[in-house]
Amino acid sequence: MAIIELYTSPLCGYCHAAKRLLDAKGATFVEVDLSRSPERRSEMQTRANGRHTVPQIFIDDVHIGGCDELYALDRSGKLAPMLVP
Repeated sequence: MAIIELYTSPLCGYCHAAKRLLDAKGATFVEVDLSRSPERRSEMQTRANGRHTVPQIFIDDVHIGGCDELYALDRSGKLAPMLVP
């Protein structure tokens, strides 16, 4: 299975939508809640080329972007192949 990482915050509707899609795909992911680990925000911004909004999603260390980009990958049929090794 792919290594999926999400940087999130608890009140973010887009974060919840991204997690719902990944759950529906049966994907396992690691969630970094920035409200509980604010010191990791700079790590997220570095990895996401300066983007500061959540969610920021990485699959196998490749920056996917946010929720809109994740859903676009799914609609185009490109997400499912990324989730399997």
